[in-house]
Amino acid sequence: MRPRSVFSAIGNALKMPIFYLQDYSVLALHSVRVIFSTTRYSADLVEQIDLIGAGSLPIIVVALACVGGVIVLNAASQFKRFGETVLTGDALSLSLLRELGPVFTALLVAGRNATGMASQLGSMLVTEQVDAMRGLGIDPIRKLMTPRVLATVLTLPLLVAIGDCAGLFGGFLIATVTLHIDAEQFWTRAIKALVLGDLVIGFSKPIVFGFIVATVGCYQGLRVEGGTAGVGRATIMAFVVSSLAVLIADLFLTRLLLYIFNM
Repeated sequence: MRPRSVFSAIGNALKMPIFYLQDYSVLALHSVRVIFSTTRYSADLVEQIDLIGAGSLPIIVVALACVGGVIVLNAASQFKRFGETVLTGDALSLSLLRELGPVFTALLVAGRNATGMASQLGSMLVTEQVDAMRGLGIDPIRKLMTPRVLATVLTLPLLVAIGDCAGLFGGFLIATVTLHIDAEQFWTRAIKALVLGDLVIGFSKPIVFGFIVATVGCYQGLRVEGGTAGVGRATIMAFVVSSLAVLIADLFLTRLLLYIFNM
């Protein structure tokens, strides 16, 4: 193969990802810009907060409680070797607050809500409801996407806080049963292990993750092609892309925040 043909093939392969990234960025920026417009859909925002927040709460509580128990079981097996089982509370609180709480919550919300956004908006696009909104002079981004993005950004930090509490409680139960750690000792160690930087890290990540999850889900729904079959593909891609984006963003955010707080 000639060198020119190789470069041409590479260029063609890069065109579509760059186009999708550009299109996504324009759509996401538009959804943020219209937040500050005079026309707001408060009822839609409240509905989405209830759907994302209250709807996701039972799943997150159960999942994070199990995660906290697993962390304790794994940490205890190592700490027992050195007779330092009292450090279990430290390990649990740090791992949950900094990393596992925000990431697991974002992935669960992506699986439940990003796919739901893609499916709902994709169905509206296929049935020409979005075109009807444009015909009536309604901006579909302001009406459909912005309330979902804003609701996810506002709700995800609260879900992370509740999930962290559930994880700590689940870990405490396992530590009490398996390690026979006193409640006062466990909670004292778990709380004293945290500093301001840990809290900032733990509650700044969900804001970014919420924005990623909502915008990717809405983007996939509003760019559906191919009828009802395209809705199914968009639903799958919403979860896959948002999950990968959350994990990639987590890598860079962790490095940046640890550098800022000298940790």
